[in-house]
Amino acid sequence: MKKLMTMTRQFRDDENGAAMVEYSILIGIIAVAAIGFIIGIGGWVTGRFTGLCAAMDASGVGTCDTGAGT
Repeated sequence: MKKLMTMTRQFRDDENGAAMVEYSILIGIIAVAAIGFIIGIGGWVTGRFTGLCAAMDASGVGTCDTGAGT
């Protein structure tokens, strides 16, 4: 019985589980921020290429419809 009481006290005082939860939450926040950043950069790059294609089509230098300038 004494060994069982000792084990329960050790389990109660162990803080490794709490640290693991905190690190998991931190990793989740970093992952969400990274995904948001990547999506934001993707939107910016898409906008820039769309503007470039519009400018090329308007100037007669080439077209962006086929994927290659002519």
